[in-house]
Amino acid sequence: METPKLATPRKPDWLKVKAPGGERYLQIKQQLRELKLHTVCEEARCPNMGECWSGGTATIMLLGDVCTRGCRFCAVKTGKLDGVVDTEEPRKVGGLIAVSGLHYVVLTSVNRDDLPDGGAKHFADTIREIKAREPKILCEALVPDFQGKLKSVEELVLGGVDVYAHNIETVRSQTPRVRDRRATYDQSLATLKHAKEFAGRALAEGLISHPVYTKSSIQVGHGETDEEIEQTMRDLRANLVNVVTFGQYLQPTRKHLKVVEFVSPLKFRMWEEKARAMGFLYVASGPLVRSSYRAGEFFMNNMIREERGTHGI
Repeated sequence: METPKLATPRKPDWLKVKAPGGERYLQIKQQLRELKLHTVCEEARCPNMGECWSGGTATIMLLGDVCTRGCRFCAVKTGKLDGVVDTEEPRKVGGLIAVSGLHYVVLTSVNRDDLPDGGAKHFADTIREIKAREPKILCEALVPDFQGKLKSVEELVLGGVDVYAHNIETVRSQTPRVRDRRATYDQSLATLKHAKEFAGRALAEGLISHPVYTKSSIQVGHGETDEEIEQTMRDLRANLVNVVTFGQYLQPTRKHLKVVEFVSPLKFRMWEEKARAMGFLYVASGPLVRSSYRAGEFFMNNMIREERGTHGI
């Protein structure tokens, strides 16, 4: 007897958002098009794009819009690349951000396994360009795992990043199904831990001028259990991660993984409480929360500016 296929759950009302629009949204879109820059907001079809862009926040995606990996949850295009890099991109991004009026910016990228350092120097150069024009701007970098190359992690830390972010994405058991086979659970944890430890040493040696916070994100709705999420939270804390976010996985196209479960807002509040009790400095948890999220960036901006000058984190 043939096993019946499970239907995808119906999307609940709390996941419905307004279509993006408004003067500020259109202004940011025009500026990005003129400079031929990409955003993860568009490429990953983020549900918060209208809210964030209207508020003057956009997450710039460096190194093009084609990824060398093929994670099964992600809407970003995949393909083979041949080491091609826009060497003018750091300057263009630095110029755009410097006149944007923003206090906190997020840079991210596709995976560039075709580059020896995974694009780490490109990230660092972009951060240096931004801070050379406006030193008070805080920079968060949401980066790949650099194939576990710790020298690439160090390159980014020395570039002056304020928040080193890399997403664990899902629990250990779901990682092979959800992520590209080259993106392993332990490899992600190792890069996050090294970023924090190396930043501490670099600060003590005077190689950087400020502490670096580490950040990661967990998608829910892939079929993980509550116990597995708790274990992932413990793993992140054991590897010195300061900030965690939780969000609902949404299937971007029919070709991608189906949603197993739409998690209720009540469950998201439970994860937030548990994460705070574990000692995370900040937690953003909700159905529409993403790793780059306007409310979280606002909090991080205020927290870092208050903490700047103290090195106890």
